Amino acid sequence: MCYSAQIQADFRAYQRFGGNLDLDAYVKMAGWCTRNGSWIHSVPKGIRNAFLDSTESDEQEARAAALDAYQAAALALEQELAEQTARLAKAQMVLAGPKPTKKAETDQRVATKKIANAKSKLAEIHDHAKGDGYARIWPGGITPVLIRDPATGERRVVPMRYRCRMPSWTAADEKKWDGTYNARRDKLTTAWRELWGKTHGVMLARRIYESVALHDLEHRPLAPGERPISVEVAFRPESGEDLLLACLWRYVEPEGDEPGFYTVAAITGDPLPDFVAAGHDRSVIAIKPEHLDAWLDPQASGLMDMMAILGDPHEVHYVYEPVDDNAADDT
Repeated sequence: MCYSAQIQADFRAYQRFGGNLDLDAYVKMAGWCTRNGSWIHSVPKGIRNAFLDSTESDEQEARAAALDAYQAAALALEQELAEQTARLAKAQMVLAGPKPTKKAETDQRVATKKIANAKSKLAEIHDHAKGDGYARIWPGGITPVLIRDPATGERRVVPMRYRCRMPSWTAADEKKWDGTYNARRDKLTTAWRELWGKTHGVMLARRIYESVALHDLEHRPLAPGERPISVEVAFRPESGEDLLLACLWRYVEPEGDEPGFYTVAAITGDPLPDFVAAGHDRSVIAIKPEHLDAWLDPQASGLMDMMAILGDPHEVHYVYEPVDDNAADDT
């Protein structure tokens, strides 16, 4: 299954496919992330900064929401930094005394790690550089998704959480079954039947990340006594083109203190040859650009046509390689 992808984070990149920026959804998303402290953690930089430099009058609310979210994140990080600095000093004092404790050792280790993390995120807040506009998302993170509004027929680019909350589920239900960031093609007419053929979308992606067994990647059997080791592999189109990843999405209505928000799942199917060669048993489905109109309007085309689109994916050659654990995170 696809557990992570490098997505095109800037909303404006989707406009070439006819998508209008959903500014209201962006403002609500920024407010939600401000309240739950996930602005830096789960929102790629390209999305966070999409409107920071805007001078357009209709984008000023989105700009203000982003600035408010950054300010709230900075205040929370500065508080965390102060608390952990005090924790570290206390632990070091105990460790330097006549009776060092295991708790002090743990506090020193944890505080040191949290201080470094807080400093790194504070540095990122003060660095609004967008880089190349691509960022990596993980389950639970925020990604732009191109959809066709079922009510108006308008194409919109909406920030969505990359893990779909299934119909009838509560937040508590979701915590029990957190694997709904992927929708298996062979389960679309059963487990996903309430979204299949109704709410389709696409994510723009340039790389796909999967976990595979090292011995499968190396095309060899396990040696006697050898235990399987999982490694991360990055797949990218050799052409360097953007992929239109097929998705299902759902809007979650406001409930209690939880605001309304959008959620999405990427559709996966049988592995493409390059994924098989790397030792993986499934792959996300990239649709052909010429199928985009039909895919976004499934009720006009019919479910058989939709399944045919998934069965005729965009043919690209993927280059793959193990991920360097020491490589910088570009989110």
